[in-house]
Amino acid sequence: MKLAEALNQRADLQKRIAQLRERLANNVKVQEGDQPAENPQDLFQELDDSLKQLKDLIVSINRTNQETVWEGKTLTETIAEKDTLSLHIATLRSALDAANVRSDRYSRNEIKFVRTVDVNALQKRVDDLSRDLRQLDSRLQQANWTTDLR
Repeated sequence: MKLAEALNQRADLQKRIAQLRERLANNVKVQEGDQPAENPQDLFQELDDSLKQLKDLIVSINRTNQETVWEGKTLTETIAEKDTLSLHIATLRSALDAANVRSDRYSRNEIKFVRTVDVNALQKRVDDLSRDLRQLDSRLQQANWTTDLR
């Protein structure tokens, strides 16, 4: 199995577990005299099985990410780079949003706000980092589809 397939399977298991959580919440308590739509014990068993599969899959994915070197770095390092790059972009976008908030003044006595950053330069930096993130993500996807799960 390729790493990308394992990642898709992990996402499916996470969705199934979320659905089981909801189904359990709907069936662990019923009005006196009624029967639950689904047997909670069966749902608990399915939850246990799904969680074990998820744990085993996560261990394999993490092992593969740690042991696979791609473009001179482990996949774990590349994922960390992608995550921090995403956080950097989100933080700069937040600063851009704050700098672009318009404050209308109705009289000369009201407080005037001025920007303390070059919005155009900041926007260019966000654009450049976003391009870098897209390229990094593409390379990471390529690695995922060519790497065997360990």
